[in-house]
Amino acid sequence: MKKHLLAFAVLAFISLTANAQKVKFEEFDLDNGLHVIMHQDNTAPVVTIGVMYNVGGKDLGGDNNPKRTGFAHFFEHLLFEGTENIERGKWMEIVSSNGGKNNANTSLDRTYFYEVFPSNNLELGLWMESERMLHPVINQIGVDTQNEVVKEEKRSSYDNRPYSQFVFAIDENLFKVHPYKYKNIGEMEDLDAATLEEFKDYFKKYYVPNNAVLVIAGDIDTSKAKTLVSNYFKDIPKGKEVVRNFPKEEPITKEIHAKFYDPNIKIPAIMAAYRIPGFKERDSYVLQMISTYLSDGKTSKLYKKIVDDKKMALQAGAININQLDYGVYVLYGLPLGDNSLNSLVSEMDEEIVKIQNDLISEKDFQKIQNKLENQFVNSNSSVEGIANSLATDYLLYGDTNLINNEINIYKSITREEIQKVAKKYLNPNQRVLLEYLPKENEQ
Repeated sequence: MKKHLLAFAVLAFISLTANAQKVKFEEFDLDNGLHVIMHQDNTAPVVTIGVMYNVGGKDLGGDNNPKRTGFAHFFEHLLFEGTENIERGKWMEIVSSNGGKNNANTSLDRTYFYEVFPSNNLELGLWMESERMLHPVINQIGVDTQNEVVKEEKRSSYDNRPYSQFVFAIDENLFKVHPYKYKNIGEMEDLDAATLEEFKDYFKKYYVPNNAVLVIAGDIDTSKAKTLVSNYFKDIPKGKEVVRNFPKEEPITKEIHAKFYDPNIKIPAIMAAYRIPGFKERDSYVLQMISTYLSDGKTSKLYKKIVDDKKMALQAGAININQLDYGVYVLYGLPLGDNSLNSLVSEMDEEIVKIQNDLISEKDFQKIQNKLENQFVNSNSSVEGIANSLATDYLLYGDTNLINNEINIYKSITREEIQKVAKKYLNPNQRVLLEYLPKENEQ
């Protein structure tokens, strides 16, 4: 009887949690094409103001010149330099002195700027983001300053950090014609060679209201917020429509062998990378479930087998890198002792074959569902997280209400579908097999 009562209590708690996580929001467009999303939550006196631009590392400078990489990431830094009404170097000071915090990040698909303020500073946040969009100061002093900042970031985050270049090494072998093959941070010689006019042209093309979404989440009065949005953004000129026509990749039909040498490591790694559908596709959700099954935690299949039981590896797992046009699925392992890279590949392949040949157990399937539901709830547990989800779901997925419904996609996936998708994408003849090696081993 006690077990039944406990089970009922757990189900009731999950139900209440799910209902509590329902995110209400309001959307509208300004005449200049800026899409606005508002979420009111008056439980705490804070507000997040974010602007997500439809521009990322795949959008090269100079009319998609392959020698102009890294522009979107560069602008993530450059657009904090200052504006006609915000003195150079004062952006962070204004935010912090008004009790706020701010940040920005760039992927290959989009760039996101945001501030978190006490709710009485909503107007300040909107003014600052309108300043960034309307008339930032883009001059040679700012370009030269941020060029050095980006170079230092590249040195500290990639050049001098162990295993940090594995994504670059995979992408340049996995993609032959799509701009995902270029580094998000770019090549430093490309930024050095770019002219001030090229940077100004890039801003005019991408950082316009009709290529962005503004999100406001937190302790707001929606009527007043609408008025403020109109006051600060309605007169920003609309830009030309951004048209993308990236070349399509041919399917991989034969295993590609590659090597990369990292001067910062002593222990080699093996990586099996597969090109998979973009994150809007249902199969991408299925592959995320497979990744969770293989690699989420110390009880997951790859870790338990290769690291714990057989003690063949220091680390082993799977990563699903979600992107809009194509995703990247990676199996990886770091050998322990005298175990070879090939032996790790054999062990990982064996686990994939099991998924392809037999349905995973009901117990494991439910475990995956529980983990993904927990991640879904946690992603919307703060107004900061909600703001990011709303902007992403609208701009990249084209469905703002995914913030409430995405978990239903995972719930609708079956064990049979997991088996089918593993058979479709995770085969040796469809991958890049990358040996990630210490630099001293280079021949």
